[in-house]
Amino acid sequence: MTFNLLTTIGLRQYHYLLDVGCGSLRSGRLFITYLNPGHYIGIEPNEWLVNEGISRETGSDLMRIKKPQIFFADGPEILPEGVKFDFAVAQSVLSHCTLELIERWLIGLFPHMEASGALLATFRQGSEDFYHEKGITDQDFKADGWLYPKCPTYRIETIGNLAERCGYRFRILDWKHPRQTWSVFAREDYDLSWFENKPLTWNTMIENLFGKY
Repeated sequence: MTFNLLTTIGLRQYHYLLDVGCGSLRSGRLFITYLNPGHYIGIEPNEWLVNEGISRETGSDLMRIKKPQIFFADGPEILPEGVKFDFAVAQSVLSHCTLELIERWLIGLFPHMEASGALLATFRQGSEDFYHEKGITDQDFKADGWLYPKCPTYRIETIGNLAERCGYRFRILDWKHPRQTWSVFAREDYDLSWFENKPLTWNTMIENLFGKY
């Protein structure tokens, strides 16, 4: 699901990708293989989880050949000043955050993203902000602004307004997810036109590209 979405929306092997909450490299094992050496960047607070992914999914040889950059932290502040990326993905990460923590991620990633870049992220869509059918208590918070395993809902308008305040153009994506909603937070030069009011497919992307030549 995640790999197909990113490649459909424009990710190519020469791009730099940031995988937020890369965990056990469930998606990373595909992206690391696909991207050029050094072009995969991951952020994950649990180093043991990444090590398990290397041991059970990728193997150490692939890591040596592809040279992914992985930072162990719970926020974007870990990214060095010179690190830049074309795309970022946060699958089931913002869905466990307070609105304040979502804002922290959006602000923190913005200066590292190319002007033609975009963040693809999921959130749990609902008619109320910060709502869970079983309630949310202090015991649900695992860290500052982070809830797990509960996923609070947010209205589309709330996430969209926050995105605009942080400098992004926000769109809901027509890409199925088992429980959440895929969305794009695009920088100013990212081309949204080819899938607005059109199916998000490889066909429409190719038609858009051919139409430019």
